[in-house]
Amino acid sequence: MADVTRRFFLRHLRGTPTSWVRLHVKGRVRREGTGQSFWYRPLHAVLSEVPVDDRELPLLFHARTGDFADITVQATVTYRVADPALAANRLDFSVDPGTGKARSRPLDQVATLLAELAQQPALDLLARVPLAQALTTVAPVREAVSAALAAEPRLADVGVAVMSARVVAIRPEPELERALQTPTREAVQVEADRATYARRAQAVEQERSIAENELQNKIELARREQQLVEQHGANSRRKVELDAAAELAAAQGRAEREKVANAAAAERARVLAAAEAEKERILAAAKADQVRAVGHAEAEAEAAKLAAYADLPPEVLRALTVRDLAGQLPQIGQLTVTPDLLSDLLARLAPAR
Repeated sequence: MADVTRRFFLRHLRGTPTSWVRLHVKGRVRREGTGQSFWYRPLHAVLSEVPVDDRELPLLFHARTGDFADITVQATVTYRVADPALAANRLDFSVDPGTGKARSRPLDQVATLLAELAQQPALDLLARVPLAQALTTVAPVREAVSAALAAEPRLADVGVAVMSARVVAIRPEPELERALQTPTREAVQVEADRATYARRAQAVEQERSIAENELQNKIELARREQQLVEQHGANSRRKVELDAAAELAAAQGRAEREKVANAAAAERARVLAAAEAEKERILAAAKADQVRAVGHAEAEAEAAKLAAYADLPPEVLRALTVRDLAGQLPQIGQLTVTPDLLSDLLARLAPAR
C-alpha cells in the first residue's frame, strides 16, 4: 500500500516498486506507473493502486472420483497482474485519496476466479477415473489445471497472468485412506514378519554355530587340560624319581663318609692304643729302670751305710738305733720319766761302759 502524507490541503503519495499507481484528475490520466511519488489535491484526484508482485493462492477443494469416492485436492497457484492498466479498468483498485486505503478487495475477486477456474479441469479429470487411479494422477491434474488457466480468456481480460500451478496432494477421506492403506500396510507387515522370521532363523543358526564353537572350544580345552594333567603327573613322577635318586646319592655319600670316618676313627683308635701301649711300655720300662736304679742306689747307699757302721763302736750303733727307732715311733705329746725307769735304763747302760 502506498504511503500518503498530509500537508495542509495537499497530499503526497509515495509508492513502492511492486505497486502500480495511476492518478486521474478531471477524467484525465496525469500519472501512472510503479515507484511513483507525487503531490496531488485529494478533492480533484482519483487514485488506483494495483499490486504487480507475484502472489501465491493456496487452494483446497473437494472432488468426486468415478467410483463416487470423495477426495480432497490441495494445490497452489502463482499469479501476478501482468497488465495493471487493464486490471485497473476492469476491477476496482481505487484507493481513498485522503488516507491511501483501498476502497474494495479486488484481489479477492481474482482469487475466487482463479479458484473456480483451477477447480473445474481438476473436477472433470478426477470424475472420469476411479479412486485408486485418482490418487496417483497428480501430474495429469497439475497439467490440466495449468493448461486451463493459461488458455482462460477471462484472466487475460482482467490483465492477470498465471505463473505456475502446483498440485500438492490428493487425499481421500481419513477412513477411506486407512482402508486403502490396509493392504499395503499388511503387505509391509508380511515383509516385516518375513524379515523378522529370517532374522530369527539367522540368529538361531548363528547361536547354533556359536554353541558348536563353544563346544569345540570346551572339547579342545578338556583335551589340553588332560594333556596338562598328564604332563603334570609325568613332571611330578620325574621330580619324585629325581628326589629319590638325590636322596639315595646323599645316603650313599653319608654312608661312605661314615664308613671313611669310622675307618679313620678305628685307625686313630688303633694308633692311639698302640701309642698308649708303647707309652705304657716305655713308662713301665722307665719305671722299672728307675726302680732298679733306685734300688741299686739304695742298695749301694745301704752297703755304704753298713760299711760305715761296721767301723763304729756298739754304743754308737745303739744310739743310732735308738735315734732311728725314735724317728719311727709315733708322736708323743707328753713323756713321764719316773725314777724307776731312769734307774733301770742307767743300770742297763752301765755294764755297757
